[in-house]
Amino acid sequence: MAIFLTFMLAFVLGYVYGFHIKPKRRLRQALKDVRSQCVAALEEGNTGIYKTIVTERDKSSELTVEVKELAITQNGLVKVQYISAFYKNPEFRTKKGDALLNEVRDMLGDFLPLNEVEWYENTEKHERIKKYLNSLTVTQYNLL
Repeated sequence: MAIFLTFMLAFVLGYVYGFHIKPKRRLRQALKDVRSQCVAALEEGNTGIYKTIVTERDKSSELTVEVKELAITQNGLVKVQYISAFYKNPEFRTKKGDALLNEVRDMLGDFLPLNEVEWYENTEKHERIKKYLNSLTVTQYNLL
């Protein structure tokens, strides 16, 4: 009889753990992961495009640089991180990748004029993320 009661108790506890406790734990972890990804997307910062003409040895080409905003100064400059760059005329310079980004950083510096950078419009994306983030509540899924 004791073996039968032990078996039944193990069955009931296994059922409760397997169908009620473990799935809720996985759902909590998934919600934490989604929430952290949304917060990271919101804190990502502004990105934009900066275009300039580079002239060297009677040759010129348009340099297009994708930048990420790090900080804005009171003088109307923005500290940027260079994400990617390319020349409109690829024969003008042959550097690519990190070598080109280092060259651009040396040429343009860390600060660019704020009004010359064309910023991507992120307000709609951020509003959708905020709305989605606010809809993710733990109490909605009876996880407490």
